[in-house]
Amino acid sequence: MFLTKVSLADKFARFSEQWSPKIAGEINDSYVKLVKFQGDFVWHHHDHEDEMFLVIKGRMLMGLRDPEERVIEVNAGEFIIIPKGVEHRPSAPEETQVVLLEPKTTLNTGNVRDERTREKLERI
Repeated sequence: MFLTKVSLADKFARFSEQWSPKIAGEINDSYVKLVKFQGDFVWHHHDHEDEMFLVIKGRMLMGLRDPEERVIEVNAGEFIIIPKGVEHRPSAPEETQVVLLEPKTTLNTGNVRDERTREKLERI
């Protein structure tokens, strides 16, 4: 068994790319991913996976195409869980650092494939 602690500040300092999640750890059948982003992502959903977004730095706006068609603001120290099947679009007015907890099968763009789709993720 390999045990280590992780410094989020150190891990986030290792990359500058936006919208390109990095694997920082594993727990059971899930990855702990780190991502930086600014601006709008693509509207998408995940047929089989729930996702957790924990904002570490900055402010994320999560657009939801649920019955209410709403935007939820998620600030540093807060998280939101998006249930499978819910169409959503993360965005951020300034660069935001987010920890994602999601099954290993989760594709970052869900049911959409475009230039931001990352099939193979880098480990940091």
